Amino acid sequence: MARIINRGEKQAGAAPGTLIYVGDRQVKDVEVTVIEYTESELNEYRMENVSECCVFLKSEPISWMNVAGIHDVEVLQKIGECFGLHTLVLEDILNTNQRPKLEAFDGYIFLVVKMITYDKAISEIHPEQVSLILGENFVISLQEDGADVLEPVRNRLRGGKGRIRKSGADFLAYAIVDAVVDNYFSVLESLGDEIEELEVALVEHPAKDTLKRIHILKRELIYLRRAVWPLRECVNILLRDESALVHEETKVFLRDLYDHVVQVIDAVETLRDLVSGMLDVYLSSISNRMNEIMKVLTIISTIFIPLTFIVGVYGMNFDDMPELRNPYGYPVVIGVMAFIAGSLLYFFRRKRWI
Repeated sequence: MARIINRGEKQAGAAPGTLIYVGDRQVKDVEVTVIEYTESELNEYRMENVSECCVFLKSEPISWMNVAGIHDVEVLQKIGECFGLHTLVLEDILNTNQRPKLEAFDGYIFLVVKMITYDKAISEIHPEQVSLILGENFVISLQEDGADVLEPVRNRLRGGKGRIRKSGADFLAYAIVDAVVDNYFSVLESLGDEIEELEVALVEHPAKDTLKRIHILKRELIYLRRAVWPLRECVNILLRDESALVHEETKVFLRDLYDHVVQVIDAVETLRDLVSGMLDVYLSSISNRMNEIMKVLTIISTIFIPLTFIVGVYGMNFDDMPELRNPYGYPVVIGVMAFIAGSLLYFFRRKRWI
């Protein structure tokens, strides 16, 4: 729950635009990689001095600068100075607990998305915030560390496949967001598989560990919904916005992206309903298991009631009891007891009680 509502380390009452990194402590150096491309050429390299990024303001070629590591405030300030980014934008980039959002500024569009991976071993979602700056001829992606799901986009650029190198920076931004959304389906598939396994365990062998897994899945789905739901409105704003940075040809693909986001939201809601109903299934399974145990104990008790009565009668200390001195008295009593037990078992089975 702390991950959902945590505001980070920023002090209450701090001035707007105060640049403080809010997130997990990072010890790695910031790595800045650049891909510059036209339809016929591509150049990929690592930038050693972030101040050199000002050259991306040229009209040619299109540039994609990826910043892996946003914990260095000084690096963010230099990028902000080069591209004229508002201090509130830099503040949102540094706050890794930021919800997905989109804001249009003069000369660029700022977009925040959540890149999600799922660790099935511990049933936990690992989110990473990705901030995108879309300009006329450049895209800047800023992420918490170097692990991402954007390698397919890089491979498409390197191979010149599709229309990505024939289109503008807006199409590149679409491709990045589309890769993030496509990965949501992989996460949902993993969650769906685990929910199916959990349903089987609920019916066959419900245990306290099963209940714990239900609560973990419910928590993770709540977080996933929080990360995905606002993205629908962000894509919708891009579709309705008349910004010159988003061309009409790209909006066709944005509509397809919007459909994908809606599908993800529908899948998340479906999985949430399934997990919410699992608690009732768990309680029903525990109740059914207890009923089966009580039924077995009741049948055993019912069989032994007449047997206990006979044993109790013949256990009384009287001299003149029937069959007391008869040499066949013991086997006769045992035979009668066995007959009564067998008759009861036959009766219960005929009634389908066992």
